[in-house]
Amino acid sequence: MIRVFLADDQAMVRGALATVLGLEPDIEVVGQVGSGDEVLGAATRSAPDVALLDVQMPGKDGLTAAAELHAALPSCRIIVCTTFGRPGYLARAMAAGAAGFVVKDSPPEQLVDAVRRVHSGLRVVDPALAAESLATGASPLTPREHEVLRAASDGGTVSDVARRLQLSEGTVRNHLSAAIGKTGARTRAEAIRLAEERGWL
Repeated sequence: MIRVFLADDQAMVRGALATVLGLEPDIEVVGQVGSGDEVLGAATRSAPDVALLDVQMPGKDGLTAAAELHAALPSCRIIVCTTFGRPGYLARAMAAGAAGFVVKDSPPEQLVDAVRRVHSGLRVVDPALAAESLATGASPLTPREHEVLRAASDGGTVSDVARRLQLSEGTVRNHLSAAIGKTGARTRAEAIRLAEERGWL
């Protein structure tokens, strides 16, 4: 049996995934959670072979949870399963240790096949997303620019961001300016929007 763990904040989606997978004779769903903060503890207790993680969840996002899970349980193969097929998410998921990346609107048989293939040691990536990721390229943002842009995404002032990240206001302005230039945006809000659309944030 392939032991599968699910993490998705939408209960209906999570239930549907569990039902689809549970119908297979060689797959058993051994755990389910609805937030990124719960992933590591619940997965450690249930010892799955494969974990399907959504990207956008309350608490920790699925990519952060994937990195923690990969470090703590390297034998567990991770598939990121998301509504948001953004190229940057693919690169970040692979960097976090994921072995697969599928979008939720894939046919159920593709999801089941992905679980089996990843469990057998293969990598599975949505082909359209892989092509788009190659065309878009990797995120040009440095880790600090990423951090500053993410902190600014809630609409706070430069002072707010500087206080939260314990940086000077001048440093925050410099990082925001660099991020605006690298995304090809005209404003901070546009830079945030473009970075989110490309999966860089």
